[in-house]
Amino acid sequence: MDLILVALAAILMLVGILGSFLPMLPGIPVSWAGLLLLHLTSAIPMNYTYLGITLLITIIIFALQYTIPALGTKYLGGSKKGMFGATIGLFAGIFIPIPFAILIAPFVGAYLGEIINKADSRTALKAATGSFIGLLASTFMEFIVTAIFLLLFIYKLWEFRALLF
Repeated sequence: MDLILVALAAILMLVGILGSFLPMLPGIPVSWAGLLLLHLTSAIPMNYTYLGITLLITIIIFALQYTIPALGTKYLGGSKKGMFGATIGLFAGIFIPIPFAILIAPFVGAYLGEIINKADSRTALKAATGSFIGLLASTFMEFIVTAIFLLLFIYKLWEFRALLF
C-alpha cells in the first residue's frame, strides 16, 4: 500500500510542476497534496509542523498568484479599473479555449480597464504590460515553490528509503 501512495504522490508532484505552467492545473495545491500523500504512508512519520508550514506557503503563494498581475498593473501606473480588468482577464483566461489565453487575457483586461478609465492608449499599454510582467513573475514564483516541494519530497523519500523499498 505504501508503494501505491508513494507512486501517486510522485505523480502529483510532477503534475504540480506542470501545473505551474498550465493554467488549468493548480500547481502548488497539487504538489502539496503529493507531500501529504507521502506522509500518509506508514513508513514516513506524520510531521504536522512540516505539513503545516508547507500548507501555509501553499495558501500564500496560491493567493499571490491572483494578486501579483493586478499589483503589476498598479506598479506601472494603472488605475483600480486597470487592476480590476487584469484580475477579470486572469480568471477569464483560465476558461477561454484558445492557446496562451492565460497570458493574453490579463493584458487585454488591464488595457480595457484603463481605456474605460479614460486613459490614453500609451498609459493603458504601460499598465497592461505591468499585468503581463506580474503574471510572468507569479508563474515563475509558483514554479520555484513547486520545485522546492519536489526537492522536499525527494529528500523525505531518500531519508526513509529503507522503510519504503
